[in-house]
Amino acid sequence: MTASMKVATVTGPGKAEVLDADHPQPGPDDVLVAMRACGICGSDAFYITIGGIPPRQGHTPLGHEPAGEVVEVGANVSGIAVGDHVVINPMATPGNIIGNGGAAGALADFLLIENAVRGKSLEVIPSHIPWEVAALNEPMAVARHGANQCKPKASDKVVIFGAGPIGLGATLAFKSLGVSHVVVVDLIPARLDKALQIGADAVINSADEDVVARLIELHGEGESGISGFSRRAGTNIYLDAAGVPAVVNTALAAAQKGATLGIVGVHKEPVPVEFVNVMSNEITIVGSMGYPDEIFEVTKDIVANWERYAMIVSHTIGFAHVGEALEMASTPGAADKVVVTF
Repeated sequence: MTASMKVATVTGPGKAEVLDADHPQPGPDDVLVAMRACGICGSDAFYITIGGIPPRQGHTPLGHEPAGEVVEVGANVSGIAVGDHVVINPMATPGNIIGNGGAAGALADFLLIENAVRGKSLEVIPSHIPWEVAALNEPMAVARHGANQCKPKASDKVVIFGAGPIGLGATLAFKSLGVSHVVVVDLIPARLDKALQIGADAVINSADEDVVARLIELHGEGESGISGFSRRAGTNIYLDAAGVPAVVNTALAAAQKGATLGIVGVHKEPVPVEFVNVMSNEITIVGSMGYPDEIFEVTKDIVANWERYAMIVSHTIGFAHVGEALEMASTPGAADKVVVTF
């Protein structure tokens, strides 16, 4: 092996470069993974814009959606072998967070997994799963946690706002959890087509349809806790995977008594909420962040249904052109999901 490797790194505000770094040296409790694919997240563009995040402001290694092949295994590690294809939990390394301000990032030739434990820090996947699909494991865990937070029942009727990667992942999550009817709302026809292809029961184009009226058509009319108030949809769960105020406003205007509004999309500005409505209709509002338990829960579903998950990836770009990949992922409308391959 060479003495150095390449790592995509934030080096200042608005600037990311590929730098040389020391080749990782695994100890007896560690596993060394040769990267094969790494997805690009919206947070990567944010880190570049602000010049990195503490404690490595100005020198933040990027990449937290990794999949790769095991090339070295420490003597004390069990259940992992050289040649295994693995997905990785970027939050499980001791005192470190891969690609989120830690000392290492997955947009690199190699990634060292310290204190490696199968089922906690990494998990083996079958070799037939395409690398770019395996790299969806981390964002799909985010989507799965968003669905789990809403505590769905099989009889529930669900609407998801936003048909980006997390919204599509949530669609797959709700269907995997046995939900009876899932509607996806977006402004972009191509995204709505993709939602139908991966298993949504219906879609609504909010650019030219009345969302509440269509939900009433699809899910029936629901009960309102305020007499004489506007008509309510029979939808049980609303999931905001878009992170825009209009979604919250629409969901709360449509929500029937006892409905749940889950927030997994990142809101960049405060959203006013009419709490008399929330109280009167006993609406549950629940937030979702990360994946406390779902990082490898979702792996089984990806393996079982990888062809559907594959449709979420819109672009694959080689690591030699990682700058182009980062720019594409940060340009609104340029791509849905970009995965860097090695």
